[in-house]
Parts: sequence; C-alpha cells; structure tokens
Amino acid sequence: MFFSDIHTRIRFFFLLILCISIIIVIRVFYIQVIDYDKLSTLAESLWSRKLPIGADRGEIYDRNGKVLATNLTTTSLVLIPNQITNKEEVARKLSEILKTDYDDMLAHVSKKTSIERVHPEGRQLSYDIASQIDELKLDGVYLVKESKRYYPYGDLLSHVLGYVGIDNQGLSGLELTYNNYLTGEDGAIKYFSDGKGNRLELSEVYEEPQNGVNIQLTIDLDLQLAVERELDNVVSKYTPEHAMILAMDPNTGEVLAMASRPNFDPNNYQDYDTETINRNLPIWMTYEPGSTFKIVTLASSIEEKTVNLFEDTYYDSGSIHVDGATIHCWKAGGHGAQTYLNVVENSCNPGFVTLGQKLGANTLMSYITKLGFGSKTGIDLNGESTGILFNIDKMGPVELATTSFGQGISVTPIQQVRAVSAIVNGGNLYEPHLVKELLEPETNSVILKQEPTLVSKVISEETSDLVRFALESVVANGSGRNAYIENYRVGGKTGTAQKVQDGHYMDGNYILSFIGFMPADDPKIVVYVAIDHPVGVVQYGGTVAAPIAKAVLEAAIPILNINSSTEGLAKEYNWMDVKYHQIPDVTGKTVDEAKELLKGFSLEYTGDGNTIIYQTPEANSYVKEGGVVKVLLG
Repeated sequence: MFFSDIHTRIRFFFLLILCISIIIVIRVFYIQVIDYDKLSTLAESLWSRKLPIGADRGEIYDRNGKVLATNLTTTSLVLIPNQITNKEEVARKLSEILKTDYDDMLAHVSKKTSIERVHPEGRQLSYDIASQIDELKLDGVYLVKESKRYYPYGDLLSHVLGYVGIDNQGLSGLELTYNNYLTGEDGAIKYFSDGKGNRLELSEVYEEPQNGVNIQLTIDLDLQLAVERELDNVVSKYTPEHAMILAMDPNTGEVLAMASRPNFDPNNYQDYDTETINRNLPIWMTYEPGSTFKIVTLASSIEEKTVNLFEDTYYDSGSIHVDGATIHCWKAGGHGAQTYLNVVENSCNPGFVTLGQKLGANTLMSYITKLGFGSKTGIDLNGESTGILFNIDKMGPVELATTSFGQGISVTPIQQVRAVSAIVNGGNLYEPHLVKELLEPETNSVILKQEPTLVSKVISEETSDLVRFALESVVANGSGRNAYIENYRVGGKTGTAQKVQDGHYMDGNYILSFIGFMPADDPKIVVYVAIDHPVGVVQYGGTVAAPIAKAVLEAAIPILNINSSTEGLAKEYNWMDVKYHQIPDVTGKTVDEAKELLKGFSLEYTGDGNTIIYQTPEANSYVKEGGVVKVLLG
C-alpha cells in the first residue's frame, strides 16, 4: 500500500514535469516564431532611432505634361533631447536664430521623448537659417530634408489644384481629393543609441522615401492661361462681385479650363480668408441660370416633337399672362410675329413659356432631371452643390412658365456645361472629370487611365443636330451676335438672370452669362462665362459675356486645331458692327478681273505675270471690309 502511493506520486510528478515542459516549449516556439517580429520591433525601438526624410508629394501636370504643382526641397529642425547636455545653451542659441521664444525652445529640448520635431518654427527653414544652425555643430540637433509644395504659376487654377498644409497634406481641390495618391511614404536615416540615448558608433541604415503618384490633368495650360487672362480683364473693366469661366470637351467630359474670381495664390494661402479659398464657384455657386437654360426647354420640345421651329409661329405682344401673373419679354412691345426659330434667336421669354406649356410640367421636369440638374455631376472635386429644382407636386402653371426660361430654379455652372454638352454632342451625358491619368513617380508610366464615363443617352442625334443649328443661328442672327467668329461656326445662348436676395429679386443686379460651343457642326469645346453684377455697363449677357466667350473660343482655335469653315451661317450685320464679306475665287483670273471682283478689299501682289495662281485667304472666307487679300501671279 505504501509503495503503491509512492509510485502514484512519482507518476503524477513526472506528468506534471512533462506538462510544464510542453508549455515551455510551446511558449518558446510562440515567442521565437509567431511573436518574433513584434518583439524584435519593440527591442529595436529601445536602442534604434530614426531621423525622418520627407517624401516628395506627387507632381501635377496639365494634359500636355506641363508642371502645375511641384515640390521644393527644404530642411526642418529635429532634436534628440537625450543627446543634448547643455539644454539652456542650446535653447538660447536656437531661439536666437529662429527668432522665437526661449521658453518654448527650452520646452522642446527638454521634452521626455526620443525625437522631437520643432513645429512650426523649425519647419521648412530657409537656406540661411539652416546654415546658421548647421554651423553650431550641436549634439542632438539635426537638420533633415523636408518637401514643400510649390505652384509655379501662382494663382492660376488655384481652386482646382487647391493647396496643402505645412505637413504636406491636401486641404482643398485636387490636392485633397487625390491626397492618398499624391502623398508619398517618408524615409529615414536609422542609427543606434545606448540606454541613455547617446549615439553609438555603428553603421547607419538609409530607408529611401517613396514619392507620391504623379497626376496628369485634362486641363490645357494654354487654354487655362487664356481663361485667366480674360477673367483678369473682366475684373479690371467691370469690377464684378464674382466671375467665372468653364470650358469642357463635350465628347468626353474632360474639363479643359476652369477658373473664377476672386481667386488665391496657394503658395501663400495663409494670406486669404477661408471663403475665398474654399469656394470653387464653377462647382459650388448656385443661381438662377436665366436664358442659357432655354437650351434645355428647346431640346426637350424638339425631342418630344411639340414644336416645329420653321413652321410653327408665335405672336409676341411683349408679355404673356399665366394664372394671374404677367411675364414680360425683354423687348418692350414684343417681337411681333415670329417663327419659333426666331423665338430662340430673340430669346423671347413669352415664346419659351408657350414651349413649356406644350411640354407640360412632368415632361419638362423629366428632361431637366435626365440632364443632371438637381444632383451632383460627380466631378472629382470636393464642395460640389446640387442646385434647387421645383418639387413636381407643387409645380403650378407659373412655376412651369418660369422654369421654361430659367427662372425660379437654381443650378451650378458645371451642371449647365454638362447638360449643354450632352445636348450638342448627339445626346450623350458624360460625367465631368479633371484627372486624365495617374503616373508612376519614377518612370511616369501610366498606372491608371480615366476613360470617359457615359451616364445616359438623353436625346436623339436628330434633335441634337437641330438644336445646334438653332443655336448657331442665335450667334449669327440673334442675341449671341457678339460671339460670332468669322470663318468659324459658333453656336450659343446668352443669359441675363436677375439675382435673388431674401426671396426677392434685386433691382439692377444681374448675373450675365453666355454658353457657347465650336464648331457648331461638330463641337470640340463648350465654354460657359458668367459675370456677377458687372459695374458701368448695360446689363445684358450678349453685351458683356458673349465677347468674353468669343475671346476664349478664338484662343481655343489653334490649341484644339479647329479648322475654319465657309459653310456656317452668315452673320446678319447691323450698323454698329464691323462688316465682313465672303471673297470670291479669283484664281485663274487676270489682275483686272480680280480688281473688279474684289472691290472694297485691298489687293497685294507677289510674283510676275498677269494671271493669279494662288490667293489668301482662300475663296469663300469672310474678310473684314477693306481688308487685305494677297495674290500670287504666275
């Protein structure tokens, strides 16, 4: 019995030892294999230190590879407090160089931390300041590379590009939207120290920073410069409250240029108020569009076959009565008898009221929503607004009437440009975008390419053709005459929208606008111009905004390689206009015959002989009255 108890105890003891051994083996295995990386990192952190090396933020280019946002290399001050022996002296010397408070600097050098970054006074130091600190050769005081964002064109494209903070983080615009791509991964110089933080004589390890992804935009810098120039002229000439220009490729949704006033310089964003910085007007500002919105009513009416522009007529007496309300035409006494093509050319409000009535509220609103109004376009920028539409359930006869000519609703410029682009491009509604490609930082090879995003088909090709013809007629013969460009086909529509404040229309305070496209038969560009309350000028979109749009379109001709054409509608001149005339073909004619055919023009001859073998401008081109025609004799 006694020996039996001893054997039992011995077996129990050995079993206990075996269990403990197994547990130890498992624990050692876990520590050595499973938990190795974690414990190794913790151990390394006790005796290794890292001096940060900032990565460059990805660069931003225009569509042709021209740099719009890049980086400057600067230095920043970093302290290792444990390596600083005379903290008072170091704090005094650094505060004198940086011209900062001594007590603040003493707090930095005395901080109980492995590495202390001196912020903000020690960030992005000038070469002179960095040199003074470096010459001191102070233990525990280090200067490390840091990248600073730089915009070589200053305030150009400022609201689109946005700006970055002192830590190189995107705070607005594309810098914010694509911050995750643009932000790189910082590197470091890793060294080793003892338990007191003193640097050991061991080799350093260099961890290379990874720069951010480069971005190529749809913006064309040359066109953007033209847009910015026109806006500067507008501000100088009219001192408006706001002004904006937006240009887009109607066939892809690519934004070619976008700018507004007031703007800011992202290199010095601290000098501007947040309202100026954060309000990108082409996507943020909402207002009644006025007559530019008539393009939507026109396209809807043609698509629904509720009007024949050439055969249906309307008599404009100067006003129309709708459910107790009187809606006036801009022309006192009205336009009299008109075809509906004339209604479009004359931008006749009562005529467009009847178009809205023929459509009905449900049909008109269905096209308005299909064209993207009342919702965000999805453009790759922060801060986009949705606009405001009438609730269809509360839309009476007066609301239908005012909506038909762009009053009582609220839209954004980007919504208008997208909708008109769809109407004139054959009926395809695209999502607008600003980024064309994402590029690998070292080789600039394409990582991701943004293809056009088709949202929906909104109208037919036939309707689009007819709308383009009508809007070309508006520029040739109607309210958009000041946007006419000789030898090029331009279509468009003016807008004069009275502003609203506290629910009431403001006296003498308008947003004047023009939306145009070119060439009218196959649009390559849609341009929208809006000027908010220009001073010292007649308040009409055709007077103020149309000439600005013309200047932008003229700038776009060589940039987009738009060919001239002699097939467009001839302009109907009035007594104030500089007149242009088509020149005949005089090749093969004698000099005397050419003189007879080109009366009113100045002839310049080159070569010998009496027969003309070449002329410029070419036959059927429009030349200013009294202009020069050059001929080659042979």
